[in-house]
Amino acid sequence: MYQYHCLNNIAEVGLKKFDGNYAQTDKMEDADAILVRSAVMHDMEFSDKLCVIGRAGAGVNNIPLGKCSEQGIAVFNTPGANANGVKELVIAGMLLAARDIVGGMYWVRSERQNEDLEKMAEKEKKRFAGTELLGKKLGVIGLGAIGILVANAAAALGMEVYGYDPYISVEAAWKLSRDVKHITDVNDIYKECDYITIHVPLMDSTKGMIGADAIAQMKPSVVVLNLARGPLVDQKAIVEALKTNRIRKYVTDFPNSDVASQKNAIVIPHLGASTEESEDNCAVMAVKEVRDYLENGNIHNSVNYPNCDMGVCTSAMRVAIIHRNIPNMLAKFTSAFGELGINIERLTNVTRGEYGYVMVDLSHMADDAEIEKLRAIEGVLKVRVMK
Repeated sequence: MYQYHCLNNIAEVGLKKFDGNYAQTDKMEDADAILVRSAVMHDMEFSDKLCVIGRAGAGVNNIPLGKCSEQGIAVFNTPGANANGVKELVIAGMLLAARDIVGGMYWVRSERQNEDLEKMAEKEKKRFAGTELLGKKLGVIGLGAIGILVANAAAALGMEVYGYDPYISVEAAWKLSRDVKHITDVNDIYKECDYITIHVPLMDSTKGMIGADAIAQMKPSVVVLNLARGPLVDQKAIVEALKTNRIRKYVTDFPNSDVASQKNAIVIPHLGASTEESEDNCAVMAVKEVRDYLENGNIHNSVNYPNCDMGVCTSAMRVAIIHRNIPNMLAKFTSAFGELGINIERLTNVTRGEYGYVMVDLSHMADDAEIEKLRAIEGVLKVRVMK
């Protein structure tokens, strides 16, 4: 029986994917798996029993990846599960910035008791008219699951779309509309585009990437959108740009009082991935990843360990080993099984950065004492057995 603990409310449609071999626990220290959305985990201590953390969402900056990696805890996210919800809000953000829809609605509400409202509206509407998206240049920085959907949708709306991503995958490139122009220098987007939207993960290298230097290259009429991560845009620089009319509008899904106080800021209360569909999709995907890892040892969408899939074990037992990526580790494992007289039927060894992952299907059962010999090998971080 596996136990799981939820740090946030996880959609019931996802939790129902756990079968009778799983039970929810209120005690984190008893959990084999943790499911999380936005709860900050950096100051938490993890028990030796914990094997996996499933993040129902894409960003993992709330999870201490270094600590998890050193403790042999696989961390999964759910890329693409909430992509459509974010895409739709980006399109909505561009429309809100292009035409003062909100301002017009507030004006109508303020005059709702006026019997001449209809006539007044005909005179006042030009204050809120704005511009169209058709033919405008959109720069999409980051062509992952969300960035591709945004780029394709904007192209379908008749925008001239430029995409920048130096690390775009082959799979992502296939999904990108042929109407999207691939840019190799992000500065070209800063200089040329009427709308700029950012969709990259938050890392040391991307924090504050939309800062004073980037803004200085932009058109005064530009609209900047950030529905990815708040710190990707330098707050001080964007506030100054809004105050001095250096940019036309700033659309963000990450509210704070400084930005929200600016006249030309459109601040949304973190709604990007908060649709019913997105939350359901993320929950279902996270539970499926967690189950496949606990039951079969397979890794898909891990952010700290390499992907690995050996399907369902048809041998006597399967052993999964997380280890440091140092020389001679595989030879030590095969030698250990040989010394124990255990035949290896299938073996997969993959590495990623500082860490490696080995899955071994064995011809007959190994007892606890034999498994402990694997755990004693220097460089081994965690050994799990699936029967």
